[in-house]
Amino acid sequence: MARHRSPGGEEPSPVLERALQGAVTRVRGTHRIAPPSSALRGRMMVAAVAAGAFAAATAGQTLQATSSGDVTPLANSNDLNGAHGVGGNVAPAVPAVLPAVGSSNPQAEVREVTHSKQVTDARKQRVAAKRAAARRARQEAMEPDWVLPTQGLLTSTFGARWGTPHYGIDLAAPLGTPIYSVADGTVLEAGPASGFGLWVRIQHDDGTVGVYGHINSYNVSEGERVEAGETIAEVGNRGYTTGPHLHFELWTGEDGAKIDPLSYLAEHGVDI
Repeated sequence: MARHRSPGGEEPSPVLERALQGAVTRVRGTHRIAPPSSALRGRMMVAAVAAGAFAAATAGQTLQATSSGDVTPLANSNDLNGAHGVGGNVAPAVPAVLPAVGSSNPQAEVREVTHSKQVTDARKQRVAAKRAAARRARQEAMEPDWVLPTQGLLTSTFGARWGTPHYGIDLAAPLGTPIYSVADGTVLEAGPASGFGLWVRIQHDDGTVGVYGHINSYNVSEGERVEAGETIAEVGNRGYTTGPHLHFELWTGEDGAKIDPLSYLAEHGVDI
């Protein structure tokens, strides 16, 4: 039994006892919460709508901030609604297609490229020809116009010898020593010759004729073009000789007068 404190001590309180028993009975018998009233439900709906409106407004501000940057939206809200059939009068946005960059006339472009390549190739050929000509000019400048006929010892000169004329010079050298054309020219004859055994005659570009006698062998032929310093034969001991040597003569022409080889070679920068 519930009691309440009184000035004189604790006494039973019937009223308090009944109130406590009713409260316990209601708590133990309650399994569900009673539904809210109609007024409460209305206030809850208003609050939900307000929360949705706030969320939508926040999302709209976010999209607006994004669109002010570098990103371009593909479609706005009306586009999306129209595309999904939700509403709106705007058709779905279609991405713009840029025209292809290029020539509208491929054949003309091919002709232009071909012409450009031909011009470039021609320029390269002209440059290569100029360079080749410059190399040849340098080589010709470095090459002497006249050279010694062979490396040997001068044993006889041009003029009278032992009472008879000697029309050339003699250069003693071992058998097989190379003999060179003294200048650029064309071979007139190569083969046997009376008194010389074998000889080679070359008409030089200046019109003179060189005679190379008493040779052992030759490696040129009639009509062949030779250059100064080119090997044409070898020193021999054929014909009327006193030992291996080269007998060299210079004529003013094929049937011209004999001239002193020493003086003529010296005039062309060759000393013996």
